[in-house]
Amino acid sequence: MKLKNSFFYTLREDVKDEESKSGNLLVKAGFIKKSSSGVYMIMPLGFKVLKNIENIVRDEMNKAGASELLMPSLIPEDVYIKSGRRDNFGSDMFSLKDRMGRDYVLGPTHEELFVNVASMKIKSYKDMPFNIYQIATKFRDEPRPRFGLIRVREFIMKDAYSFDTTEKDCDESYLKMYNAYKNIFDRVGLNYKIVKADTGVMGGLLSEEFQAITDIGEDTLVLCENCDFASNIEVCESISGKEKDEEEEKEIELINTPNTGTIEDLVKIGLNENKLTKTLIYKIDGKFYAALIPGNREASELKIRKVTGGKEIILASKEEILEVTGAKTGFAGPVNLNIPVIVDTDVNLMKNFVTGANKTDYHFKNVNIKDIDIYKTADIKEVKETDLCPNCKGKLSFKKGIEVGNTFKLGDKYSRVMNLTYLDQDNKEKYPLMGSYGIGLGRILASIAEQKNDENGLMWPIAVAPFKVAIVLINENGESYANELYEKLNSLGIDTLLDDRDERAGVKFKDMDLIGIPIRITIGKKFDENVVEVKLRNQSEFKDVGIDNLLSEIEKITN
Repeated sequence: MKLKNSFFYTLREDVKDEESKSGNLLVKAGFIKKSSSGVYMIMPLGFKVLKNIENIVRDEMNKAGASELLMPSLIPEDVYIKSGRRDNFGSDMFSLKDRMGRDYVLGPTHEELFVNVASMKIKSYKDMPFNIYQIATKFRDEPRPRFGLIRVREFIMKDAYSFDTTEKDCDESYLKMYNAYKNIFDRVGLNYKIVKADTGVMGGLLSEEFQAITDIGEDTLVLCENCDFASNIEVCESISGKEKDEEEEKEIELINTPNTGTIEDLVKIGLNENKLTKTLIYKIDGKFYAALIPGNREASELKIRKVTGGKEIILASKEEILEVTGAKTGFAGPVNLNIPVIVDTDVNLMKNFVTGANKTDYHFKNVNIKDIDIYKTADIKEVKETDLCPNCKGKLSFKKGIEVGNTFKLGDKYSRVMNLTYLDQDNKEKYPLMGSYGIGLGRILASIAEQKNDENGLMWPIAVAPFKVAIVLINENGESYANELYEKLNSLGIDTLLDDRDERAGVKFKDMDLIGIPIRITIGKKFDENVVEVKLRNQSEFKDVGIDNLLSEIEKITN
């Protein structure tokens, strides 16, 4: 690409409506441009980076034995109704009608269609295993698009699906994709962690997320400082290290606690903080449940939903709490409560603790487990950094991450609901076991930009950079050589940009730093001595290189 007669621009000022560093830099450097909220146009430089990422993804998928196809974005709505996922997606799914009044949606994900495609091949156990994938545009009506390409309404995704007959084969297919994903994220140059995660609307048996580490990440990752344990905070087991109380159980006692609707209020009137609990009333799929946790911890709604097997969970309103408990908010308790009570594992170790009394301005003290009609006991609290690692009991730390990829063991969830069967060796009908594997290409691009930058602009890893080399022509005497060098490097497969614009040297240097080209060759004042300057984007110093040695020097850096 020669800049003089090409579509190339950069902005001198920061972008006002981009709240993330990556979003600001990508717009400022001319890689993307916002079309509407959560929808972006990909400019030529951004398109080249996206294609480089796509080529790496495709290469690793093909090496793993997957076959590429392409699905439509416009899908009959009844496909998702049949699988039971239309309600799960709700308003996140774009919906429309055709001229005949038939209901369609813009595909947010394609499990159902992949099952339909697989049915064309699968008749017998001999027809598996296989893996099929696509790289295509997806649509989700995000309520709050933000952070540039990280949270958008329209995005490019690679999704793959494996089909197997046995759990052993399914595990092998999953491991192939898992390793392919590690290769992809290593090759694109991301700093990432692999964490256990919730299966969410995908459902299934196992979910793992590939999370790019960055301060603006929307997910909180729980990492161990001693071992390789990593988990999404939503599903991480909470091990506080609390031991069972050995004191003698006392008789339950009703105490007057006026105007004490919070844990802080109870501490102020002299109650022992270590004895305090709180009872939260939730509405799960229309049914009320109580969750009893230590007073100094926060409840995990995801864990509570998992315990009940529910789909939708919300905190009860003030009016509902009054109806269920007979008391105002802040005085709910588990004793004599006529709804299922889920007790946290740490509360199960406590004795003579304090709870609400289901009576406004009153609490019980000296409550014990025997006083509660327990529905289930489970870990239902959010993990804290003071908790112990579930693997080695080491120290935990939290980091923020952007989910750039995920892998799921779906089991027969979709093959069963879509009635995809095969005949096994004994001529019996069975459902194939599936795996699902997704990667967000735009998120990879944005995550790299978020991680790889400095005060001057972007710093692309050489594997995904729009150009590996930028030739900056300053000395007019070197124009002929600059063009020869440009042609030679490109003929060697080294994607090269030539800045031949009629601009000042400072402008050219600033633009090359901003767009993040890994290697800059400057044909400047020393060219008359057959010397050029070579500078790497991630280094502050440059070095003089004789033109006779330049090609070997560049090949050494790029290989």
